[in-house]
Amino acid sequence: MKFKNKIQKVKAIIFDIDGVMTNGLIGYDSENEIKFFHVRDGHRMKLAHNLGLKIGILSGRSAEANRRRAKELEIDFFYEGQKDKREAFQRLLSEQSLSADECAYLGDDIIDIPVLKQCVFSAVTADAPDYLDKFCDFRTKSPGGMGAVCEFIEVILIGKGLWKKALEKYIK
Repeated sequence: MKFKNKIQKVKAIIFDIDGVMTNGLIGYDSENEIKFFHVRDGHRMKLAHNLGLKIGILSGRSAEANRRRAKELEIDFFYEGQKDKREAFQRLLSEQSLSADECAYLGDDIIDIPVLKQCVFSAVTADAPDYLDKFCDFRTKSPGGMGAVCEFIEVILIGKGLWKKALEKYIK
């Protein structure tokens, strides 16, 4: 695998939300913001967590839907409303006792560049702007909100040699 040496170092996987865990569209009813999250993405997040990886969120926006999804998935750490992701990422590293060389990150837009550049392994979603490719290692085949998170986690689990263990529960 092309990125195996980088992936071996990963202890935490961090995700943006809008455009990564969702398709980037935001709807409103009379009182609430409405977002759609892919069930397979959530399942892989829990699977990776159960295999010993920390799972975190670093989002530029704040929304009740984001907090609800993070709570449902029992996310290890959650940073929202972070307009300066460079500063927020440094705080995250300090507060979570991590180094950038232990983190993987999946983003989709300009605001994610500082984190994409620092993490040992980083990727963008299939529908992210092409110019982001020079700041990351990998581009998913799936767009945000449509399995990009699932795909990114599977690449990491395969690279860490954990994929077979992940499947054992289901193929017994």
